[in-house]
Amino acid sequence: MIDIHTHILPGLDDGAESLGEAVAMARMAAADGVEALFATPHVISGAYENDAEQILNIARDLQAVLDDNGVTVRVLPGAEYYIGRDLPEMCASGKALCLNNGKKYLLVEFPAMQAPTYTEQVFYELRLQGITPVIAHPERNSEFAGSPALLYKLVSNGALVQLTSGSLTGLFGRSVSQTAREFLSRGWAHFIASDAHSSRGRTPVLGGALKAASSVIGEAAAKRLVYENPLRVIGGEDILTGTMEEPGFRRSIKKFFFFMAK
Repeated sequence: MIDIHTHILPGLDDGAESLGEAVAMARMAAADGVEALFATPHVISGAYENDAEQILNIARDLQAVLDDNGVTVRVLPGAEYYIGRDLPEMCASGKALCLNNGKKYLLVEFPAMQAPTYTEQVFYELRLQGITPVIAHPERNSEFAGSPALLYKLVSNGALVQLTSGSLTGLFGRSVSQTAREFLSRGWAHFIASDAHSSRGRTPVLGGALKAASSVIGEAAAKRLVYENPLRVIGGEDILTGTMEEPGFRRSIKKFFFFMAK
């Protein structure tokens, strides 16, 4: 499996507090069957001012430590950007770090309670640069959960969705779990990631979520979200998406037809 969203880099945000904790997280991921993970610290103006060069250097240093300690997990660079009007300009100027230091996929976080009114414009400007926004854990956003048509519109216009493993396994409660499963069953999800912050609580494991997702969409489709699609992100390739249900419409069978997302 490949985890596209973790806070494993020590000392950069509210994730790993020390190098020892980062190594413990990597060991836990490896034991769960994760072969590679993206280090995606928060980038939030006024709170976590992490720049691309800093992230790249610390990710490289962590990889060296893991190699020296026999931890067989590959650390890939990235960041989780808090949505703002300046995000397209950050990308255009080279200040933003896309996943795997590429030019195609950008992990974007929303406020917990809302989706800003400028979201569509920001995403449109990103797409003009060839960048696909990946929406981090929308199932934990009150507005997306309460008005799923908002998320459906963004995905219909080219955005991708990352569900959190803990959401599917019940870590954040029944309501969030139900929302995550609903988004999953409607074909609105493209990745499952841990959003791990430590080796306790929000941990870097995906196995339980893979099992939960398999019960909703089938094992083959679930594996695409934890392996094949993340692998395509690493390669800068188009990911596999499926037929989406519109909000309010329910199909009678679980059947997915996958095609290349452009």
